[in-house]
Amino acid sequence: MKSYPPAPVDLLAGERQAERSEDAPASAGRGRPLRVLVVEDNVDSAEALQELLRLWGHEAQLAYDGRTGLAVAAGFAPDVVLLDIGLPGMDGYEVAEELRRRESATRTLLVALTGFGRREDRERAWQAGIDHHFTKPVDLSTLRDLLARA
Repeated sequence: MKSYPPAPVDLLAGERQAERSEDAPASAGRGRPLRVLVVEDNVDSAEALQELLRLWGHEAQLAYDGRTGLAVAAGFAPDVVLLDIGLPGMDGYEVAEELRRRESATRTLLVALTGFGRREDRERAWQAGIDHHFTKPVDLSTLRDLLARA
């Protein structure tokens, strides 16, 4: 049986961490620069996350739905995909399953950032090939540490 990372409980942690992280240099001992694909249908959230990733020293691309995410992944070859589950059309589980079928993405780190946080949602994420599952709002220091270890 898999163990599950705890869901963040501090609803304001993300906002406070974002303020602190802007003061730190992007290269402040936080791992190598990564190619990160954000697949998120909320445009404002996606763009904010993209900007934060860039501040942390990573290259980030966006897709606002699953099919576009797969197309972007094919050309971008991300090290990490930050994936919403509740996407229009093709959901995040389907995107993860398709990425895992692609030889080019077998080593890509798949991270769910989602509002779906029940135990069943986490199980389905692992079955789809997702490596980490975080319930929104994600604690940004946890995300930053995960990317540093990637």
